[in-house]
Amino acid sequence: MTESSELSDPLDRLHRGLVHHIVNSLGWPGLRPLQQEAIAPLMDGSDAILLAPTAGGKTEAACFPVLSRMAEENWTGTSVLYVCPLKALLNNLLPRLETYTSWLGRTAALWHGDVPQTRRKRILRERPDVLLTTPESLEAMLVSANVDHRAFFSGLRTIVVDEVHAFAGDDRGWHLLAVLERLERVAGRPVQRVGLSATVGNPQELLTWLQGSGAGKRTARVVAPHLREQAPALPPPGDIELDYVGSLANAATVIAALHRGEKRLVFCESRGYVEKLGEALRAKGVTTFLSHASLSVDERRRAEEAFAEARDCVIVSTSTLELGIDVGDLDRVIQIDAPATVASFLQRLGRTGRRPGSQRNCLFLAVDEAGLLSAAALLLLWSRGWVEPVVAPPEPRHIAAQQILALCLQEHRVGERLWREWWHGLGPFGASAEPIVRHLIDEGYLDLDGGLMFIGPEAERRFGFRHFMDLTAVFTAAPEFTVLSGRTQIGTTDPALLTDEVVGPRRLLLAGRSWQVTYIDWSRRRCFVEPVDGGGRARWGGAGLLRAASYELMRAAREVLLGATPPVTLTRRAEGALAQSREGSAEVVHPGGTVIVRGGRDTNVRWWTWAGYRANATLAATLTSVADPFQRPTDAYVRLREDITPQEWKKAVAEGAEHLCLPAVDPRALAGLKFSATLPQRLAEATLASRLADLEGAAASLREPSRFTTRQSPPS
Repeated sequence: MTESSELSDPLDRLHRGLVHHIVNSLGWPGLRPLQQEAIAPLMDGSDAILLAPTAGGKTEAACFPVLSRMAEENWTGTSVLYVCPLKALLNNLLPRLETYTSWLGRTAALWHGDVPQTRRKRILRERPDVLLTTPESLEAMLVSANVDHRAFFSGLRTIVVDEVHAFAGDDRGWHLLAVLERLERVAGRPVQRVGLSATVGNPQELLTWLQGSGAGKRTARVVAPHLREQAPALPPPGDIELDYVGSLANAATVIAALHRGEKRLVFCESRGYVEKLGEALRAKGVTTFLSHASLSVDERRRAEEAFAEARDCVIVSTSTLELGIDVGDLDRVIQIDAPATVASFLQRLGRTGRRPGSQRNCLFLAVDEAGLLSAAALLLLWSRGWVEPVVAPPEPRHIAAQQILALCLQEHRVGERLWREWWHGLGPFGASAEPIVRHLIDEGYLDLDGGLMFIGPEAERRFGFRHFMDLTAVFTAAPEFTVLSGRTQIGTTDPALLTDEVVGPRRLLLAGRSWQVTYIDWSRRRCFVEPVDGGGRARWGGAGLLRAASYELMRAAREVLLGATPPVTLTRRAEGALAQSREGSAEVVHPGGTVIVRGGRDTNVRWWTWAGYRANATLAATLTSVADPFQRPTDAYVRLREDITPQEWKKAVAEGAEHLCLPAVDPRALAGLKFSATLPQRLAEATLASRLADLEGAAASLREPSRFTTRQSPPS
């Protein structure tokens, strides 16, 4: 293998049958740089992260070498798992994987919650070589009485994790890592791990995270040829424009008037905005489709298929279409206000410019002053080539509790001293989880007999519904009502829309159309509707919640207010609105440090840190002697005591810099942390507190000089 790895053409290492079809069936003149560079490490069995912009050929870069190994080493049974964060993405990928496997006489199949039971039974009888699935479905297979997991996964050799950055940034990533460790133990061998990712700020750390307990023990490589290319003066060239339109209604007017005859994908940051914008566009005669998580699977699929086949049309979406789901050849991406991260913007920008001769483009339409500032700040960071590092949430104690319960369900009985071996020493699931195991036993989630642990009555009571299916997912969905027109499911809605007092008929806005409620089945959480001409309302829990901005994004916003302008096209409206924002914020930003402002419209004293919500929550918890105890920190400022003096401030800052504190946690907030009930309350609160904190951002803010100033009250 060493000799073959030195061949001049990487294609020579791939299976001959595969190369034949790459050239003749796909008609490719050659492989892309990422696909070429991935061949050697993947065929040598190394773990890897394959990094490329959207539509960079990552799936083929992983699958061609892995399938070649499968053929050459004669792997049997289900030897490759292809894991995705979204079922829709798996559905989209299946035809490609079926084609590639068939070239070598192999098979691929799909397994997730929407796959019919008959098809699953066939998969168990006739094991495919490649299984496309989600982490939750893998967990369900491991704990299911209907799946012989040891036989099914006995041939496992490689796991490909698509959109790995989407996992790593939240608790689904910890859940995925823990399940992968259990799969390795079931398979009885180390399993190669290959992650596919868009551009991230810390690819080496992401690879180390993906390796789990194998980090430092197995060879690993980041494959990212595009990062070695000479960067232009700006990040990828394209038509990036920032406009200020002032309202969602005005955004609909602009979208309806611009780019007629083209296919446009519009991203919104809430489901409510998607619905309202979709309705407004349809009222202007624009062919419009919608996609968001509260629409039914069939409704989303119909919209995405119709959009892919149409030409002069718009699809309005939340982040559900940010990942690699194929909706055809796009002409334009339009962004309402701004996404939360530069990484999200890069994903969305990458949906365009795929046609030869076209370039990537994005039009930002800010509907208010805050949206304009966020967009300008994000574009400033993007223009400097900065991308957020992907960081796993700290202290996943609730996931450790879930995994211990799931393991006992999987194995029926587990030794009270041997459970740690299933995770091979992986940090959160090792010695630090001992107090969690004791608590699970003490509270009856687990029973203990003769040194063996097994599922107890409290776990049965809390999670036993539908064969413990609630134990396989790490997030709890909001308790929404299903909306049906006849027998057709339209989607789901917030129950508040069904209980709020209304004058006249109760109407909902869903799938871009208004519906009148005709009957509510409270016991089964269903409501029946019929179409009407207008007047519907859209609402979901969380749509209006504060979206916490990062330290880096808020610092960029401060730079914008101090005069920095992103090097993109700004319309006259955007320039005028930005100038107005700078004038209105002149007293709360200063190039020499932070500003403490008294006076203005109220008697509050505000410390304008521009440090982001998490850093400000940390500062409020740390500076208890001078901070207002009744405040709710924001992205931009912390409220201080009205009678604070400069001397008290100086002393509090000196003490705070030595001893930063985690934010206090409202016990009611623990309801949002699934499985928090399986932890001692102090550990559950410590978990949440660590996730609300930004110690680095808080420390940086305390190191900056600060000045007191008095704001002039506006004329009455």
